[in-house]
Amino acid sequence: MPKILGLAILSIFLLSIGGCKTAPERRADDAGAKIPSHWSGTGESGQPAPEHWVETFGDPDLSALVHSALADNYDLKAAATRVNAAIAQARIDGSLLWPQIFFNPDYQRAQIREQGFGSAKYSVFDAMFSLNWELDVWGRIRDVRQAAIRDADAIAADLHGARLSLAARIAQSYFDLAEARLQSEVAEQSVKDRRTIVQLVRGRFARGITNALDLRLALTDLATAESELTEARNQIQMVIRRLEVLLGRYPAGRLTEASILPEPPPGLPSGLPSELLERRPDLIAAFNRLLAADSRVESSRKLLLPRIVLTAAGGTRSTALTDLVDPRSLAWNVVIGMLQPLFTGGRIRGEIHLNEARAEEAVNLYKSTALNAFREVEQVLATDEWLREQEKALRHAVEQTEASRKLAIYSYQLGIIEILTLLDSYRSTLNAQSAHLSVKRQLLTNRINLYLALGGGV
Repeated sequence: MPKILGLAILSIFLLSIGGCKTAPERRADDAGAKIPSHWSGTGESGQPAPEHWVETFGDPDLSALVHSALADNYDLKAAATRVNAAIAQARIDGSLLWPQIFFNPDYQRAQIREQGFGSAKYSVFDAMFSLNWELDVWGRIRDVRQAAIRDADAIAADLHGARLSLAARIAQSYFDLAEARLQSEVAEQSVKDRRTIVQLVRGRFARGITNALDLRLALTDLATAESELTEARNQIQMVIRRLEVLLGRYPAGRLTEASILPEPPPGLPSGLPSELLERRPDLIAAFNRLLAADSRVESSRKLLLPRIVLTAAGGTRSTALTDLVDPRSLAWNVVIGMLQPLFTGGRIRGEIHLNEARAEEAVNLYKSTALNAFREVEQVLATDEWLREQEKALRHAVEQTEASRKLAIYSYQLGIIEILTLLDSYRSTLNAQSAHLSVKRQLLTNRINLYLALGGGV
């Protein structure tokens, strides 16, 4: 009989394992496309991305705000709690590797009445123990635990990505605020210049040199400049309040930092394209989720294999409390059993196919995330070159409009040009200065986008 039982177990095992496959070997560089040796936007490997990129801007106020946001931002704190929850879930999923022991004490008070003999009261004490332990022979529970650990690693990578993203948003908002304040200064100077023109035209009108239309046009231009100044000041308070919320502070509009736009840090870091797979938090998270999906496929396939379970129950019952601790009164029942699924209506096969489909989805999501990561870096590297050319052209435009504005006011005083030409020269100066400030800020934002695209730390 034991031989027959052993042969039956072996037959079931061989039938079951024949339907199982092994998990594929995954590599982080399997990104669905051939990874080049250098970025096309640079033509060379470039210097590695700095680990603490915020410091490269050389602005202590910016560094202090970033560190403050990393400590106080509420969205970041919420992301940190998700990591703790994932770690706890991994601990829960791995707990089945160990015996599950339960203690179930009980106390009963009863009264028995017998006709002609009165009644009798008695107490019964129970001290019962139970144990349940699935022996993880095939590693099914370990696969479940490994999937949970990979999920926790992915969520930890998400947290790192959230920290990097928050630092980038703080830096971008910081430079947005600096630009808004400089744009406001340009608008204030424009209002002063327009008032000077109004005074000039009013004086010429009083002397009969010009007509009322010129004065009306000058006053209209002044009102437009004052409106633009109001809009510039409103933009300042909007950016300040947005930045204060990112810092975890009440949006009171009292932030005083950020008043200049520095030059972008020297050198254009890029590193090697292959390094991106190990630096970018979203790629690390996507790869860990792929590995977690593989572990779940393995775990579901092993449901076809026999499960060996050890169960035990025991304890003592007595009307005397002191007898509960008497070893002679203990009774135990230990059973080792094997569970082999024979017919489940397709549930196990369905679960295997479901997990396989999710694993295939995770593969494609990882490849898509990798390609988008490469695109972001290539795009930012290329944009840097075009923004530098644009900044150079606008700097030259500011110089030319400054010279033409001075020439225009002189020519108007001599009566050589009309008032519209004079007003156009001032508007051209304002537009060129505003556009130049905007491009300088875009250069800084693009550098931040590069650091964000390359991953790393803050």
